[in-house]
Amino acid sequence: VQLQASGGGLVQPGGSLRLSCAASGRFFSINAMGWHRQAPGKQRELVAHITSGGVTNYADSVKGRFTISRDNAKNTVYLQMNSLKPDDTAVYYCNAVIRISTYWGQGTQVTVSS
Repeated sequence: VQLQASGGGLVQPGGSLRLSCAASGRFFSINAMGWHRQAPGKQRELVAHITSGGVTNYADSVKGRFTISRDNAKNTVYLQMNSLKPDDTAVYYCNAVIRISTYWGQGTQVTVSS
């Protein structure tokens, strides 16, 4: 199983970005999918999580600004990020839970700066 993340980049404060992460390989279905992030000198933290049934969960710091969604037919999870702040600067990692294993993408850099 491989996860390929894309969509990161440099954006000004208040701007928006949309991250995508596509899973490929041999599997029947994906359970939960999500996004974590890790800023320099900090631990990796959960950003958002979505179950196979579409139930979502967000970190308090991104509630109301970020939206996670998924396209099960494409085995893809998205993270729409609005009203970005400098504190959102981090490497964003997607993950997917398939049966009892968790797989991670390679990470995509998001930098919020003027």
